[in-house]
Amino acid sequence: MSWYRSAVWFLKGLWEYTRGGYESASKHFSAADVEVDVAGRSFLVTGANSGIGKAAAKEIARRGGTVHLLCRNAERSEVAKEEIVTETGNKNIFLHIVDISDPKEIWKFVEKFQNEHKLNVLVNNAGCMVNNREVTEEGLEKNFATNTLGTYILTTALLPLLEKEADSRVITVSSGGMLVQKLDISNSQSENGTFDGTLVYAQNKRQQVVMTEQWAKAHRNIHFSVMHPGWADTPAVRSSMPDFYERMKNSLRTEAQGADTVVWLAVSPEAPKLPSGLFFQDRQPVATHLPLARTHSPPEDEEKLMEVLEEFSQKFRSTSPG
Repeated sequence: MSWYRSAVWFLKGLWEYTRGGYESASKHFSAADVEVDVAGRSFLVTGANSGIGKAAAKEIARRGGTVHLLCRNAERSEVAKEEIVTETGNKNIFLHIVDISDPKEIWKFVEKFQNEHKLNVLVNNAGCMVNNREVTEEGLEKNFATNTLGTYILTTALLPLLEKEADSRVITVSSGGMLVQKLDISNSQSENGTFDGTLVYAQNKRQQVVMTEQWAKAHRNIHFSVMHPGWADTPAVRSSMPDFYERMKNSLRTEAQGADTVVWLAVSPEAPKLPSGLFFQDRQPVATHLPLARTHSPPEDEEKLMEVLEEFSQKFRSTSPG
């Protein structure tokens, strides 16, 4: 019976990731939660030239926020910026070209950004799913470098700036795939065993959940959250998971639906009333572990992850140009 309940819970969860799941959940949303004016507040959204990042940035811009788009591709990013300005009428949109997989670039960006801007909300949306093992110029496995280490360095480097502001928030876009992964601190660079990009991505997303929980404990003046956008029809899904896209394309959420909880967490006065460090789906906190999945980790493993990431962070800070 326990196995049966677990299977039912899992299948119900998968349906909730679809467009139908969003439409069902949204019947209980309060429109007033996001009918807010955030003029004067500053938001930094990574991976904002397409998909969920662009959709979230656009909705924040509609509400008057100053939005900093942090993207890797300059040409596509300029197009996205112009689209956001044109559709929202908000001219306080700024573009920064940074490759999140390059820790030295992140440090260089932060050192400049913190001297020129304030920051109220950070949205860690940038990510990748590389299906064949690739190593960056810095010797880092590409998925880990982008999804885990890049997120860690950008967030921790910006904490002093966020600490200066009232009602500061950090939102990280994760994935339901992390539910099938237990934190593994022994193989962060995916050097051992057969490389599976989907599983490596899911492990990175579990790491993001652990990071968020750890940050929430350590930095009480900032509201941290991590969220699952559901299965959305984005360029990343089409390119990284073509078979999945073909099977599910008629059931996928729109980019705006996938971004809805990001926007809610970023602008709603209701979000920070909930405890910091939670995992959200469709504006509600949800469990970070499936029943009977045995994905819980001992505290020492979670602490070790943070120690390893901090060591990487400081190593690349000391060697970054400028």
